[in-house]
Amino acid sequence: MSNDALDRKFWERLIRRVRQRIKGRADAEDLLQAAYLRLMQYRKEHVVENVPAFLVRTAVNIGVDNYRHDRLLCGAAPEDMTITEISPLQDEVLAARARLERVSQGLNRLTPRTREIFLMHRLENLKYREIAQRLGISQSAVEKHIARAALFLTEWTEGW
Repeated sequence: MSNDALDRKFWERLIRRVRQRIKGRADAEDLLQAAYLRLMQYRKEHVVENVPAFLVRTAVNIGVDNYRHDRLLCGAAPEDMTITEISPLQDEVLAARARLERVSQGLNRLTPRTREIFLMHRLENLKYREIAQRLGISQSAVEKHIARAALFLTEWTEGW
């Protein structure tokens, strides 16, 4: 299968996901293009672990911002907007909280050392080399702990 076919399927899936969330209020393709530009800008200073999720979330946020902006231009005051117009993604917030709770449970199932190393990397943004120096272990050991944690958490949260 060619890369073009994979890319086309990838973008079609993203477009479907954005359309589901914006409920026809805007052109999903235009929103994804704007989100892609933001991704390129964001990547200059940050690492993006989950590109599809970043693109969908950003596209939806742009759509919500545009919707609010258009409503204000049409003379509707923010206090006239209903809760569903202001936060159409409430179900996603609840799902994200459930996933976060699942990840938290998974972290508690890791060995203390693996959890410590994984959190040093993820929360403190320490590089493998820095973690190895702090803990007096090899960089290879750090890589193995992080890989073990990432694999476990991926499997633990699958389907959530």
